[in-house]
Amino acid sequence: MMKAVFRKLFKSSNKDKVAVAGTNNSNKEQDGKNNKNVNDSPSKRIKCSTIAPNNSSKSKLPIVPKIDTTIRAKRLMKEFRELQKSKNDRNEKFFSAELINDNLFEWHVRLYHLDPESPLAQDMEELNVPCILLHLIFPDNFPFAPPFMRVVEPRIEKGFVMEGGAICMELLTPRGWASAYTIEAILMQFAASLVKGQGRICRKTKVNKEFNRRTAEEAFRSLVKTHDKYGWITPSLSDG
Repeated sequence: MMKAVFRKLFKSSNKDKVAVAGTNNSNKEQDGKNNKNVNDSPSKRIKCSTIAPNNSSKSKLPIVPKIDTTIRAKRLMKEFRELQKSKNDRNEKFFSAELINDNLFEWHVRLYHLDPESPLAQDMEELNVPCILLHLIFPDNFPFAPPFMRVVEPRIEKGFVMEGGAICMELLTPRGWASAYTIEAILMQFAASLVKGQGRICRKTKVNKEFNRRTAEEAFRSLVKTHDKYGWITPSLSDG
């Protein structure tokens, strides 16, 4: 009798659990449907789409123009080939050019020939100096801006050569430069200015003065500022 009662109670308890589970499952399914309906509602979709970045704002950003370095490269390749051809065509070697570390935008140029009657040419012969070594650096916007050129060796005083080997020539400044100028024309003008300015090889080393690219660049910047303010006035020969 008691066993029959327990079996009855156990069955009814299981039925209640199944009923409760069924109710919970149905509630979850209903909640899921409700949530799905909420997520799929037009207002929700509109709200989500407004979070996406506005691509139209990108077009309003300023566009920075990029310098076309191919112009520089093409011009320099042409100039370098012409210098090599000019060197081979001359009976007397006037100058030679070579790339520094195969860099088309940085050259070493050797100037071999000056007016033989000039004091500088006589100094070179006396001291057994075969050439004047120049360092040329071409900026990104060449040929619309001039190259930077300095004397590396020997140390020259006067002749429009300044500290660090910087060169005082108007055509090497932004105001005096024209894109039509060739490297050969610059070298010819420099050779003439050395003679005109009575350049001489410095025989005494100036201990207190550095002779390097940084010093040359600083001297050249100061030169440009001075001439921009006062103009270009050819100094007397005694001033070099």
